[in-house]
Amino acid sequence: MAHTFEELKKKSVAELREIAVGIEHEAVQGYTQMNKEHLIPALCKALNIDVHVHHHAEISNKSRIKIRIKELKKKRAEVLATHDSEQLASIRSEIHNLKRALRKAMV
Repeated sequence: MAHTFEELKKKSVAELREIAVGIEHEAVQGYTQMNKEHLIPALCKALNIDVHVHHHAEISNKSRIKIRIKELKKKRAEVLATHDSEQLASIRSEIHNLKRALRKAMV
C-alpha cells in the first residue's frame, strides 16, 4: 500500500507504529520508542516518500506580483519623463497595492 506524506501526517502514533512493524529498514529501528515527530520522517525515509511540502500556487503568485511590479517600475520611469502626474499617481498606487499584497502573501 503506497502512502503519502499527508496521509502519514494525519495518522495517529499507533497507526504509524503498525505501518512500521512490517518495514525492515534501519530508519525505523526502535519505532516503539519514537514519537510522531520522529516516526513520520523515519517512515518517509524507509518508504522513499518526499517529506517536503510544496506550495506551487503561492510561489507562482508571488513571482507574478514581482514581475508586475518590475513592469510598472519601467513604465513609471517612462511616465516621469513625460510629466503626466495623473498617470504617475495611478502607477504609484498600483505598485503600492502590489507591494502590500506581496507582504501579505509572505506572512
